[in-house]
Amino acid sequence: MVQALSDVGRRSVRGSASPRVPPHNLEAEESLLGAMLLSKDAIASAVEICGADDFYKPAHGHVFEAVTSLYSQGEPADPVTVADELRRAGLLDAIGGPVMLVSLQANTPATSNAARYARIVEEHALLRRLIGVAGEIAELGYDVPDDVAAAVDRAETLVFEVAQRRVVDTLAPIRELLEASLDRLEALFDRGQTITGVPTGYTDLDEQLAGLQPSNLVIVGARPAAGKTSFALGLASHAAIEARVPVLLFSLEMSHLEITQRLLCAEARVDAIRMRNGRLLEADWPKISHAIGRLGEAPIFVDDNPNLTVMDIRAKARRLKSREKLGLVVVDYLQLMSGRTSAENRQVEVSEISRGLKILARELSVPVVALSQLSRNLEMRSDKRPVLADLRESGCLTADARVLRADTGSEASMGELVGSGERDIPVWSLDHDLSLVQAQMTHVFPSGVKPVFELRLASGRRVKASANHPFRTMDSWTRLDELKVGDRVAVLRRVPASSRRPGSGPADGGRDRRARARRPGPGLVAAYRGGARHRPPPGRARLAAVAELVDDDRLRHLARSDVLWDAVVGIDPLGAQPVYDATVADVHNFIANGVVVHNSLEQDADVVLFIYRDELYNPESPDRGTAEVIVSKHRNGPTGVCRLAFLDHYTRFANMARV
Repeated sequence: MVQALSDVGRRSVRGSASPRVPPHNLEAEESLLGAMLLSKDAIASAVEICGADDFYKPAHGHVFEAVTSLYSQGEPADPVTVADELRRAGLLDAIGGPVMLVSLQANTPATSNAARYARIVEEHALLRRLIGVAGEIAELGYDVPDDVAAAVDRAETLVFEVAQRRVVDTLAPIRELLEASLDRLEALFDRGQTITGVPTGYTDLDEQLAGLQPSNLVIVGARPAAGKTSFALGLASHAAIEARVPVLLFSLEMSHLEITQRLLCAEARVDAIRMRNGRLLEADWPKISHAIGRLGEAPIFVDDNPNLTVMDIRAKARRLKSREKLGLVVVDYLQLMSGRTSAENRQVEVSEISRGLKILARELSVPVVALSQLSRNLEMRSDKRPVLADLRESGCLTADARVLRADTGSEASMGELVGSGERDIPVWSLDHDLSLVQAQMTHVFPSGVKPVFELRLASGRRVKASANHPFRTMDSWTRLDELKVGDRVAVLRRVPASSRRPGSGPADGGRDRRARARRPGPGLVAAYRGGARHRPPPGRARLAAVAELVDDDRLRHLARSDVLWDAVVGIDPLGAQPVYDATVADVHNFIANGVVVHNSLEQDADVVLFIYRDELYNPESPDRGTAEVIVSKHRNGPTGVCRLAFLDHYTRFANMARV
């Protein structure tokens, strides 16, 4: 079996028809793994440079994955523990057994060279990917596609994806950073202007933000019909016409013609209905002619592809940047973009898209403005003004939900964490393989008052949450209001070793808390033994055997996971209560009351703006014809509210007259 796997290991490169053996260095792979089995420092060096999929031989990738999994849990990684990890995954025989691990450890030249070994592994993997992409690009050409331009864009995206895999040294000494900061300060001082970024044309907003700053991701959120697109087109046209800044506008909702008509209508100040039906007045034509002249000279570029991905946007923006010195990117709008199909749910997908746009802003050193649809939950409140929680689609928990910390092993309620103001809290989370890992809960925050429901499980565990809060099921993350009696959700199977504090006893509640987390209730015992009300799921050993029989990685992950699947026995409404949410980096989940729950996906935005027009909710509002632009988040400055006039006939925003 090992020999068979070894033969498969000398695999051909994706997309390449060449009979030649792809670039690889088995000696470097073996030396790296041996060093990792000997030294924690070697593991730390390796994980910064390469990943399991960088190994040419699949068996080596499995060993790397086992070592890093143990390392992430704070467990020792040596031939014995790694063999046990691989055995639980059903992969020990496939990699050559314990003897192979001992051999790797014994034949390591030097643990101090682990970083260099990892670099060799990563470089060869990069070359294999390049060969594979070259093959795919060749196939694109040979297929003679109908849309050649789209094929070229696809080829550019493929090469860009390979380039993104390179590991770049991001460390810099503070001395160099201070010199660069001083140079920038001197340049700004010499300019003598208060607006240091791209001007929006909205005077009060420019004063507050000092313009749209390079490398910033700016999220503009509003409910439908509030004027998101009009606001974005206004700042884009001002930047291009007045400041001569090249603007790249991605419109996933409207066509080239619709965008052009909106720009022309706003610039000419001609009635939008007359523009649409063609019943123009004689006085409109000179205005349109003048607007066409101004817009025709403006460096505005429009892309109306409705199926854009982040990679597409990055490829097109980079290409335009090389030609036109790009100064601003606008995306209308975030929720219409396509993400990776393997994302757990749309919430995770949108978060990854916003992260990709933030990376684009930093790469090209230009501001990126992304429009975002807000949650409809705000329609249920008496005050319809948007808040940051409306930008997130995740649900919320009540103040008494208890979070299991990874540093002390104790539990703390959401209310206590909010009250303490503590940030970067070590907590236990699940990774994609349903294994426990440590993660950082960056902060906990109140999320208003919402209708709350109590989820009751067979084990006796209970969690109070809003209707849209996601819980982990076998298939995916499922909202509370989509769960039903009999469904199974993930609960903690064991308290990790690092949470079992030596010396803790009844006085600090540690023993009681750990016993409560470890000890299944009678309902859960019945569920797993085949009680009258619950169908028993297969045991872990049986599931592992089935996984090997059908060669199914998903079943393997379930068999060795750190969770049990607890049955839902009831969901009861509790009325409206104050609720709280949290943000957990990377894995986006944590353990509350022993149950695996999702967290809030914080936008990667540097600035978050909300547009609020009271007349949309109150037809008799005294503020008709005006809008509030609420600066809810400003990473490098103050928050506040700016007022603009909304000229409905021209579908544009304008500055308010100053008294």
